[in-house]
Amino acid sequence: MPMDRLFSRLHHSLALPVFFGLLLCGCSAPLTISPLNLTQSYAQLDGGALTGGPVSNVTQIALRRYDLSDEWRASPAAAIAALHVRVVGQQKNWEDYFALAELSYLEGKTAHTREDFLAAALYAYAFLDPGGTQDVPSPYDGRFSQAVSIYNLSLLAAFPQNKDGLVQFSSGRLAVPFGGVDLVLDDKQLDWHGYRMVGFVPTSNLAVNGLQNIYRNPGLGEPLAAALQMPNTSDAYLVVSPQLRVPANLLLVLDDPRQQLAQSSLHGRLEIHTLDAQPAVQIGQQSVPLEYNQTTAHALGLVERASWSDELSGFLNGAASDNTKPHLVALEPHQYGHMPVILVHGTASSPFRWANMVNDLMEDPEISQHFEFWFFSYASGNPIPYSALQLRNAINGAVAQLGGTQADPALGKMTLIGHSQGGLLVKMLVIDPGDQLWNGLSAKPLADLALTPKTRNLLKAALFPKPVPEVERVVFIATPQRGSYLAGFSLSQFIGRLVKLPASILDASFEIVNGNTPDTLFGRSKLDLGSINAMSPSSPFIRTLSEIPIVPCVHVHSIIPVQNTGKIGGGGDGVVQYSSAHIAGVDSELIVRSGHSTQSNPDTIAEVQRILLLQLAQSGTGAPLCGARTP
Repeated sequence: MPMDRLFSRLHHSLALPVFFGLLLCGCSAPLTISPLNLTQSYAQLDGGALTGGPVSNVTQIALRRYDLSDEWRASPAAAIAALHVRVVGQQKNWEDYFALAELSYLEGKTAHTREDFLAAALYAYAFLDPGGTQDVPSPYDGRFSQAVSIYNLSLLAAFPQNKDGLVQFSSGRLAVPFGGVDLVLDDKQLDWHGYRMVGFVPTSNLAVNGLQNIYRNPGLGEPLAAALQMPNTSDAYLVVSPQLRVPANLLLVLDDPRQQLAQSSLHGRLEIHTLDAQPAVQIGQQSVPLEYNQTTAHALGLVERASWSDELSGFLNGAASDNTKPHLVALEPHQYGHMPVILVHGTASSPFRWANMVNDLMEDPEISQHFEFWFFSYASGNPIPYSALQLRNAINGAVAQLGGTQADPALGKMTLIGHSQGGLLVKMLVIDPGDQLWNGLSAKPLADLALTPKTRNLLKAALFPKPVPEVERVVFIATPQRGSYLAGFSLSQFIGRLVKLPASILDASFEIVNGNTPDTLFGRSKLDLGSINAMSPSSPFIRTLSEIPIVPCVHVHSIIPVQNTGKIGGGGDGVVQYSSAHIAGVDSELIVRSGHSTQSNPDTIAEVQRILLLQLAQSGTGAPLCGARTP
């Protein structure tokens, strides 16, 4: 074959694949745009190690700029160390502290090392540079909120928990991959209103079920629930709940963090703060909000107490309350100027049923700064006058324990809130019936009955009440002012017979029946004494009580649930009819479309919130509305 033809064939055989190669290159553009849905858009903007995916786009950019992408895939620890050398101490590279934080956080999750988590917290803190005035991230930068979360969650993982779930932290030196950090904790920070915080449970990794709203204060630091070292309160009328968990925060602070990270030995401090004292801290020239999970902290105490499990036994076993000192349980120690709000539950119930309401009310800053919540728990199967007497004694004792209104005028501006039967107990504290209540039960005056001094004193205290002068306002919720038709049912009366009454009540009943029959209607049988029978519309007690007015110096509000959507007058909540709950002459009455257990209804909670804010506006700084306590 001639040479020219050979070269011609060779030329064409090489040109063909080159042609097709060029054709293919022309069909695959080096730059393309494709649409994303909203979820994909969010992942591109804010996705990263926190959401369970690969590191964020900005961190991948940092790895590529420093030519560390391959090393990150091959040896993450070596890549982080190399990036540390390139970034720390270089102020112009301050934004890359975020990449170090995210990579260290992911390495901590992968390798399960507390040292990497602690390093992630330090890097995130350096990126945020709280208190700094120059080269700080904008709050509109997606990395800002991610760095806060990396810092908070890394602290959660950096400090170990013991077998009881309590986080362990103290002064000392902790290791990080590039050296160590010496941390100092001032033990004085563990003191809280005269109590000592002795145990801390992390709350970021806890889920709360059973409460309608879960509140948290977003900010910096690891949110905790602090337990308290409780003093002996057996003689107290007002006690702080032994299961109380205080919303707290653990903060790790570094001075000049970006400069310190360039060293192998760092110095910082651990700080403990509480929500009521410091929702924010001052770092440099900035006020930095702190992270608190207040609902989770309070819920933890409720779960540990499991108060709802005692509701039925508390109804049936009234004898357990005999010869015991009645007391009120507070959510926090009394603070000067805080007006008490006393919550009284209904039949076969417990303070737990107020949880949703109090959880919402405490989020109102005006309420949390001027009110405090006390709970009264009682054996709800006992006679209503007896339970009301216990409530009265608890309030009197608590006021005296705190030094009276002379020590704090706010103690004379109480609000009592009663649900169902609890409302009847509340009414017994704001009436001045003279002998009207007794005369509705007995055919003869108390002085004419043959009784022992003990029984006579008990009956006089329970059935000849005087208004408690410190009570300025009452709220009735689903209260059977004229009785509940359910109380008259045979099943209700059968349940009433199962109640084990206190010995003092049984002794008084025995004296009345055996020493004075038929001179009195009161106490013919055990059934007549219990709360169920007393709430029957035909009960002499409820009929007499309904006719006794509340003293005029007390503000009165009614919240009445009605289930149906028709006429109010003929409706009810399934337990109490509107016609029974309605009373004339109140400051306000709100109809709520709800069943009987309306404490968690948003409209009910909003009305209580309105009433408390009204109480705050009208309370002023003068003397209690109902006057001073009679010596």
